[in-house]
Amino acid sequence: MNTALLINGQLKQTKQKKKVINPSTQEAFAEVCWAEEAEIEEVIIAARAAVTSGVWRNLSFDARKECLLKISEGILAHAAELAQLETANTGKPIKETTFMDIPSASKTFAYFAEHAQEYLQKDRLQLTEPAQASINFQAHGVAVLIVPWNYPLLIASWKLSQALAAGNTVILKPSSLTPLTALALGQIIHDAGLPEGVVNIINADAEMFGLRVCSDPRVDMISFTGSNEVGKKIFGYSSAHPKKMLMELGGKSASIILEDTDVELAVNASLCSIFLNQGQMCTAMSRILVHKKLYETFLKEFSQKAGRIKIGPGDDYQTQMGPLISEKQRAQVICYVAQAVNQGAKLIHGGKIPEGEQFKKGFFFEPTVLGNVSEKMGIFHEEVFGPVACVSSFSDEKEAIALANATRYGLAASIWSSDSNRAERLAQELDAGIVWINTYGMFYNEVPYGGCKASGFGRELGREGLLEYGQSRSIVVDRTEGAKPLVNYWYGF
Repeated sequence: MNTALLINGQLKQTKQKKKVINPSTQEAFAEVCWAEEAEIEEVIIAARAAVTSGVWRNLSFDARKECLLKISEGILAHAAELAQLETANTGKPIKETTFMDIPSASKTFAYFAEHAQEYLQKDRLQLTEPAQASINFQAHGVAVLIVPWNYPLLIASWKLSQALAAGNTVILKPSSLTPLTALALGQIIHDAGLPEGVVNIINADAEMFGLRVCSDPRVDMISFTGSNEVGKKIFGYSSAHPKKMLMELGGKSASIILEDTDVELAVNASLCSIFLNQGQMCTAMSRILVHKKLYETFLKEFSQKAGRIKIGPGDDYQTQMGPLISEKQRAQVICYVAQAVNQGAKLIHGGKIPEGEQFKKGFFFEPTVLGNVSEKMGIFHEEVFGPVACVSSFSDEKEAIALANATRYGLAASIWSSDSNRAERLAQELDAGIVWINTYGMFYNEVPYGGCKASGFGRELGREGLLEYGQSRSIVVDRTEGAKPLVNYWYGF
């Protein structure tokens, strides 16, 4: 297991170390390198030098493609180890890391390796005047990628694969809570033989890193996924030297279950939409809006099935829901639930730490179902980031859309209906960057993902996502006969 930082093509040990906690046991099981200001300055210098030299951006698409495919293959070659690390570090069930997170990370590198040239090729325009224009794609330069703790390897792979395919050099900072798979990826990238300084992976204090790196004029782009609170700080840091920003800042997503929906289908899918990864997802459908005709039936079946979810340590293949990431996160979830009950929500299931000797260690919390949740309650609006489903009823389409949009966030939504045309019509009215119809959480490398309102701006994935990691350069050539354009005579004498 690599615990060193990747700096200027070298795996570097540091004097400072930081322990990593397993949320299933509350025990420290690893110690990783920790950067101080000297290492942070070193990575900025390395990434900037690699931009200046053109060692990466001037490579052909085929050469870049070969490097990205090596990374993709390296992830697959170490898939079992990476899945175990991700589970130990985050607490999420081993089935999720094995069958979802790790394969998806590999596929993302492969996808952008194969499609970068297609997406970024030069466009030529024939203008009405006797002139011709070409639009070229230009990488931003040094891209700082800041990754959250809930999907450490997958989101790092999203950002890295696009940034590299576009021709940027990279400084990647994982969450200090979950740095292990990012550091392991550093070993894979090192072994893939990328030029020095192109990829730098550094584990450091968030405040120091943000202040030091995000404000630096040698940095050209920041791609951040995380909380609104931290996002605002990054805006503040970067204001000293403005740069390209890509922000994904969370959500309070709503699932609309219409009266013509198959209840069993909606119940089963809704369980996944809020309890997957212990509800620690920006796209979690934490507000489930059910037509009043189905409300009582849905609530009863949903809560009964939530009660059958098997809670346990992440490394147990029987586990369906693991622990939360930390004691701080669990305490926050407990406070949100208590506040909701005090404001009139009905606790249908869960709401506490599970009983039993096996749960005395670890940050476990029961899947929780709250009924009678109204728009007036704080939990209807605040992102809990835990396994708490808020179930509300509505009378008609107009009310459903109004409730779904009654949030400062605008990341994701789901609509459930036997009439797909009806669902697609309603999807146009939702304030959300992505809407799933009769499904949940289907991410494709071809499809852009991102939010609006307080959920941020910019896109990851797809052609639109890749284009975020660079900018267009327009080149206009005058083709006037005799090489004497009109502008030649404007002030000519």
